[in-house]
Amino acid sequence: MSKKISHRHAVILMICAASLWSIAGVFTRHLEVARGVEVTFWRSFFAAVFVAGAMISQYGRGFVARLTASGKLGFISGCMWAIMYSCFMIAITMTTVANTSIMESLAPLFTAFLAWLVLREKIPVRTWWAIVAAVAGMAWMFVGSLSEIDHRGLLGMFIGLGVPLASSVNMITMKKGGHSVDLIPAVFLGGSISAIAMLPFAMPFHASLHDILILAILGFFQLGFPCMLMVRAAPSLSAPEIALLSLLEVLLAPIWAWLGAGEIPAQATIVGGAVVLISLVCNEIFAEEVE
Repeated sequence: MSKKISHRHAVILMICAASLWSIAGVFTRHLEVARGVEVTFWRSFFAAVFVAGAMISQYGRGFVARLTASGKLGFISGCMWAIMYSCFMIAITMTTVANTSIMESLAPLFTAFLAWLVLREKIPVRTWWAIVAAVAGMAWMFVGSLSEIDHRGLLGMFIGLGVPLASSVNMITMKKGGHSVDLIPAVFLGGSISAIAMLPFAMPFHASLHDILILAILGFFQLGFPCMLMVRAAPSLSAPEIALLSLLEVLLAPIWAWLGAGEIPAQATIVGGAVVLISLVCNEIFAEEVE
């Protein structure tokens, strides 16, 4: 069971989570030989190791009991995490990160629809406006990236569509069971399922020790830890709000790539990013006023 925290505290946790998710691009730019499926395997493996370590540290011998106690909801959430981990990395090996990010930006729309359909959650008008503005901003950020897409790129984008779909289902699952079931074990299950699924395709391994170190950092601090933060924040936020705040990942990624890899963002990225940021800030300000 996740203890409910204040709305403001939950927003802070989600900002921290999205900020950590956003470092994937700049770190992978410094990999020597590891690519594609192997990267997915190692990240997922180390994420599972990190969450397992955190759970053993907290629960000791009760680790296994916690896993089984998460039940059906925990298994569903774990599968959704695994799909997100796997589809993202497979997609960016087939199309650009920008095109994959455009697919990710659909998560708030899918989440809002499922929240209304499954949870019967009334979505505030301010949130609908924020979703529309955020999606428009994302589209503007990556304007032009959809040109000259070949069949492989289209397939990559189709696979990337699995990320927002799985994300929206996962958020609804967390909202549905997060108050009564501890879904931190689901993050461990997600990493484990993804690693096991990718293992046959990742072998033989090519990653150097340098790459392993980078992928361990990503597994620990870019997947495992921020996903745990998201689970803790979920009970205190609406499902569409979680999806909107998660977009900070795509917004911050070009900034880290600029600072850490010398990739200067295009003007469209800056303008579109400003639109996304303003929509997120306004949605949270109005949410605080309502409370």
